[in-house]
Amino acid sequence: MHQERRDTLTAADGTRLAHRLTGSGRPLLCVPGGPADSAYLGDLGGLSARRTLVVPDLRGTGASARPADPATYRCDRLVDDIEALRAHLGLDRVDLLGHSAGANIALQYAARHPHRVARLVLVTPGLRAVGVDVPAEARLALALRRAHEPWFPAAFAALEAINDGTGSDWEAVAPFRYGRWDDAARRHHAAGRPDNADAVAGFGAEGAFTPAATRAALARLASPVLLLAGEFDLNSPPSAVAELLDLMPDASVTVQPGAGHYPWLDDPDTFTASLLTFLGTA
Repeated sequence: MHQERRDTLTAADGTRLAHRLTGSGRPLLCVPGGPADSAYLGDLGGLSARRTLVVPDLRGTGASARPADPATYRCDRLVDDIEALRAHLGLDRVDLLGHSAGANIALQYAARHPHRVARLVLVTPGLRAVGVDVPAEARLALALRRAHEPWFPAAFAALEAINDGTGSDWEAVAPFRYGRWDDAARRHHAAGRPDNADAVAGFGAEGAFTPAATRAALARLASPVLLLAGEFDLNSPPSAVAELLDLMPDASVTVQPGAGHYPWLDDPDTFTASLLTFLGTA
């Protein structure tokens, strides 16, 4: 097992930002979602055996300090922290991965700093940065494919209530986020809950996303892009993720069978093989 190293840097506004480095090989900068403590990413299913994972704690999460100005929690402003980390690492160009909401940061980073991105991986990506909406009907249809599972009745009832505006029991729908709702998934879910309400609220505040401008910039992105969707992921259904294919010239999509929103947990071997095929190991 690779020893984890920790480091910090000071952002332009004076906020102290933490990141961890795990593994060996060429660096892969991994932007977490949430905003939540990046520990939920773990070592991405063993990917650290072939690449050095550089995983930042977004400001106000994990070991990173809370900023003096809550407006800096906004997604578009978090791009500056990723650029500061790239510079801190001394990398001219970086392989960049974004998971879930972190993909919104990665997409805006690629739009703003295309010459700094060697390869881009978007894992079960959030889609707000590019204005892709997921219809409620699409989520329900995908959810029905899990109807044979023992937890389904309660989870589906909660999902229907959320979709029609009569409920908000997000805990009840948690099983839909995993390919297997087992003890490992329950532990992962419990440990990965966001614990900074200001960071969550500020992430999507007014001005955080400018989809038209982001889409226009991504149309000129020369870097190869891998879109990795989970077959059963209600957050980022494969059909919605595939819409990104039309936005970037050199994008490809992989749908991991049997996976939910955290595909490295559902099948780490398949997950790492897909990423290493795209990224290489040297």
